Amino acid sequence: MTKKVLVTGSAGLIGSEAVKFFCNKDFDVFGIDNDMRSYFFGKEASTLWNKNKLEEQFKNYTHFSLDIRDEVGLTKIFKEHAFDLIIHTAAQPSHDWAAKEPLTDFSINATGTLYLLENFRQHCPEAVFIFTSTNKVYGDTPNKLPLIEEETRFELPRTHHYHKGIDENMSIDNSKHSIFGASKVAADVMVQEYGKYFGLKTTVFRGGCLTGPAHSGAKLHGFLAYLVKCVATGEKYSILGYKGKQVRDNIHSYDLVNAFYHVFQKPRSSEVYNIGGSRHSNTSIIEAIEVAEKLLKQKAQVEYVDTNRIGDHIWYISDVSKFKSHYPTWEYTYDNQKILEEICSLGHFK
Repeated sequence: MTKKVLVTGSAGLIGSEAVKFFCNKDFDVFGIDNDMRSYFFGKEASTLWNKNKLEEQFKNYTHFSLDIRDEVGLTKIFKEHAFDLIIHTAAQPSHDWAAKEPLTDFSINATGTLYLLENFRQHCPEAVFIFTSTNKVYGDTPNKLPLIEEETRFELPRTHHYHKGIDENMSIDNSKHSIFGASKVAADVMVQEYGKYFGLKTTVFRGGCLTGPAHSGAKLHGFLAYLVKCVATGEKYSILGYKGKQVRDNIHSYDLVNAFYHVFQKPRSSEVYNIGGSRHSNTSIIEAIEVAEKLLKQKAQVEYVDTNRIGDHIWYISDVSKFKSHYPTWEYTYDNQKILEEICSLGHFK
């Protein structure tokens, strides 16, 4: 019998990658996405183009324009379909935006996740539930690391415990998370709890920078995609604090969804994994601008603002050792250079 996958946020970066991945493996894929991204960030961030593309491309894809806070609508879908896998990527993704509407942010990120978990428990408890959390659950604790300022980036001393990357043992307590970070913590812990308390197969991925050409990059969310869009179109790009030397590790959406597939094939209960580009794929903002300028053969229009975003990480690189130890056949197919090359050549610029 053909297996069924439910993907929330199915027109977004990771959701659409999951739709493509599992449709190509002949799963029946069902997506939930109501284009809230355009509400968060404006028309330029709309994912409707991506939703339409998926519906045209895949006959085994069914789309529901539904809000994950619609408990009645969700229950109807779960009653009609016995899902084998649930990939939950729908979210309000910006810590800047969350401060404007904390109730909206929490209702989507936390309450919406709980609605999904409860439907999963009630209607398909043998399924696998995968949740895309965020490195923002660690709050600003990474900023307390003994960082060294280099010419183009901040770095950790080679002798430091976290030089390889931040692992899952970093505390999520006693830090400034941002409102967004706090709502994702609530969801993150609840997904774990449904695994621990009810014995369900749940996995949490705490992502670094998730990226790829399907990202509808906007000023408040979508680091590399938005940066490339600015360079390509001549739009001014604002570097917010830390001299543009803040470091992010970047993982391509395909590599992340492939990690989901590895979990689905050999599921575990209530696991948490830090996932990102690790030492394999990372960049500072000014390093990324330089690469994008070379690839696009165009000078970036850049302004520098001294004030950094509240709770923003100065340096964040993921240690993916735990995931690799559980799933040793998983490998990266993209590094930072290859990601930027693809975004520059295939990016969705308006």
